[in-house]
Amino acid sequence: MALSKQIMGCSLTEKTSLIPPNTLKSLNYNHNQVRVNRNRSVGTRVGVVKAAISEDLAKFVNAEKAVTFKVRGVLTVRNKHQEDFKETLVKKLDAFADQIGRNVVLVLHSADIDPKTRAPKKSKEAVLKDWSQKSNLKSEKVNYTCDISVVSDFGIPGAISITNKHQKEFYLESITIEGFACGPVYFPCNSWVQSTNDHPNPRIFFSNQPYLPDQTPAGLKVLREKELSDLRGDGKGVRKLSDRIYDYDVYNDLGNPDRGSDFVRPILGGQKIPYPRRCRTGRLPSDTDILSESRVEKPFPLYVPRDERFEESKRITFSTSRLKAVLHNLLPSMVANISKKHDFKGFSQIESLYSEGVPLKFGLQDDILKKLRLPNIVSSQGGSLLKFDIPKILSKDKFAWLRDDEFARQALAGVNPVNIEKLKVFPPVSQLDPEIYGPQESALKEEHISGYLNGLTVQQAMEENKLFIIDHHDVYLPFLERINALDGHKAYATRTILYLNPTGTLKPVAIELSLPRQSKRVVTPPIDATGNWTWLLAKAHVCSNDAGVHQLVNHWLRTHATMEPFILAAHRQLSAMHPIYKLLEPHMRYTLETNAIARQNLINADGVIEQGFTPGRYALEISAAAYKNWRFDLEGLPADLIRRGMAIPDPSQRHGLKLLIDDYPYASDGLLIWEAIQNWVQTYVTQYYPDESFVCNDRELQAWYAESINVGHADLRNETWWPSLANVEDLTTILTTIIWLASAQHAALNFGQYPYSGYIPNRPPLMRRLIPDEADPEYTSFLEDPQNYFLSAIPSMLQSTKFMAVVDTLSTHSPDEEYIGQRQQTDTWTGDAEMVEAFYMFSTEIKRIEEEIERRNRDTSLKNRCGAGVLPYELMAPSSQPGVTCRGVPNSVSI
Repeated sequence: MALSKQIMGCSLTEKTSLIPPNTLKSLNYNHNQVRVNRNRSVGTRVGVVKAAISEDLAKFVNAEKAVTFKVRGVLTVRNKHQEDFKETLVKKLDAFADQIGRNVVLVLHSADIDPKTRAPKKSKEAVLKDWSQKSNLKSEKVNYTCDISVVSDFGIPGAISITNKHQKEFYLESITIEGFACGPVYFPCNSWVQSTNDHPNPRIFFSNQPYLPDQTPAGLKVLREKELSDLRGDGKGVRKLSDRIYDYDVYNDLGNPDRGSDFVRPILGGQKIPYPRRCRTGRLPSDTDILSESRVEKPFPLYVPRDERFEESKRITFSTSRLKAVLHNLLPSMVANISKKHDFKGFSQIESLYSEGVPLKFGLQDDILKKLRLPNIVSSQGGSLLKFDIPKILSKDKFAWLRDDEFARQALAGVNPVNIEKLKVFPPVSQLDPEIYGPQESALKEEHISGYLNGLTVQQAMEENKLFIIDHHDVYLPFLERINALDGHKAYATRTILYLNPTGTLKPVAIELSLPRQSKRVVTPPIDATGNWTWLLAKAHVCSNDAGVHQLVNHWLRTHATMEPFILAAHRQLSAMHPIYKLLEPHMRYTLETNAIARQNLINADGVIEQGFTPGRYALEISAAAYKNWRFDLEGLPADLIRRGMAIPDPSQRHGLKLLIDDYPYASDGLLIWEAIQNWVQTYVTQYYPDESFVCNDRELQAWYAESINVGHADLRNETWWPSLANVEDLTTILTTIIWLASAQHAALNFGQYPYSGYIPNRPPLMRRLIPDEADPEYTSFLEDPQNYFLSAIPSMLQSTKFMAVVDTLSTHSPDEEYIGQRQQTDTWTGDAEMVEAFYMFSTEIKRIEEEIERRNRDTSLKNRCGAGVLPYELMAPSSQPGVTCRGVPNSVSI
């Protein structure tokens, strides 16, 4: 309870020097006035401060006129890491103006109502008194102080309003008010405070005390509603970069029709093409299409609410500056220096990217890149070299990618371990319309795979849970004619059958390659040299299919795009003092900015995804087609495993299910994290919601969930599968799913990109040639030089190095990363001491999980994560060092 006392301020019995001595004499501070009330029947069962002053002082106040005394405010402001000349000049002007009355002004708001005026109690205005003296400090954080005059019957402070009369915004990290009998009162802020020149109204910050809407103290009710109203805006006008307004729009900004027909893209979102909503910017329409939003091209930023932008500190700009340097400086230079037609001449030339590098001449940009200190750029006599780190897939065995067992292992422990399914029907059957896409039946026959099943029939192998499938057929087939008509893009719709060996490892036994309205082709493991190269090309096409589904569906759609509506709704409908907002806050960090950068540079017309992946300009249409089958109720890990047939319900097992493949690293590690999140969420939720009536009557909570569905996912709002929100169990499952997707699921799909895809032959994102058969003119050249044919089928040197440069950056942890089990202001993020302690318990469990994952990676019986040349599975290991580490679970979708 020592920590609880520290958080609640109960142990601070020292009398503050800011209270007049004659008042102090009348104070007989009673520790019982500050306590955790566990018998309240309301939702806010938290550490509740009962009064700011003792009963003796109350009697004193009744006898005499209320006494005015001063409390001390300490504001922690974070300096910007870099300032240009204009910002430095404005900062000096602000320091001067501060001395002549253009100050930062604070007003303290009580949680109580004045019984005489029936209005909320407020302090007198106070100004920061040491701004000008500290204006030249270069430290990362600066503490400013002020004295605030309050009357002795003020009550407990619940909010602070701040007016910034300077010209320049500042980042306010926190406020601490000292001098009340209850001890320090904490105000977590983590927000930019704009100048009155841009936003004339004062900013409101609430203390760390959580309240459900119906339990809001009388003095804070109006402020609570006003703050939410300000955040919602009116849905009109062009958003300024300094705004803090959260609203919705469709994806009508991916194309740029003003550049010509090649840059026109369909609008995603609406009845025609359903899709989640994104953050509204309000930009004017393009000149040539009134329905398409005009583009803001790099390096100018897209609007996201000001507090969603990456924090401007030295730690943060490590990753963002690096990404901008890659996109704006490095990629154009690579285009100028590497021939578009240049194919790799051999596998050794690919390996030379890590040892020798690619010569680049930047000219005027050379100085820019040196200042940004891109780790892949090294100086040489002729200019600069672009050198890549050795991807992890090559670190233990550079020939591992050639092996069938490694190809199959990556379906369980690679960068996309969420597509493998139990084979339930053989031959597989398509769900596409046969009148449009041809026969639904597969070309796979029992004779294709029976020789690889250790004497079992296909039916026996299925009954014994020995056969699995990676099925990308229905995802790709509707788009293949258009994809294959693109210059330098060639694809099949693939199905891969895998057999589970007695040792617990998988082996691929057949690959089906389909083209629209043509005979399907089945390729099986080779028995001769020609078959070996054919098999290698077939696996490359499977990996290319898988890379597209991974990036466009599992990664972008399921962890980025579908989460954005829940985040927008949380800011619009949940007050900062709402306990559920406090729970979700670390899991929303940076996501809106990350998604905005993606819309501008990665998923836009002719962006990185279209240039680097097989689907090309149809990439986001594939993502939208997958959204029609997306189901939030199946996005939690246990539900997803059962849906794919990779697990069966089993109440006797620890997680309530049994895995069909015991050594499934993604699933077995993921279940540990899922359980930890679920237990933490359940503990937290039951603290505020004793029974279902509290859930049903929480108007902010219900509005958040309803808006997430009806507005954020408007195109699917009528689906019957949406979970209800009627009791504590519903709320726990919904919140656990959101936190899981934002943290562990995203980490598993993101931070292995360069480690596995940085060696292009292992996982080519783009294929440029189909596999020739004996009737094709290309068959002769394939026979004469199969290695050259393979290298001409995967991305060219320019395509490869551009892709590698981007995924290297996207796989990088920045030094300020917040990992699961961590959060800012660990001791004061909430005023509920019990939940602070519970979060520490959650953090301890996360550390124990990390130790268990390390133990598993040393267990030689687990052959999918331990063995000669086998990579350990660390993508679910919670912590990480900065850089590309192939491990670490950040709290949020932060890159």
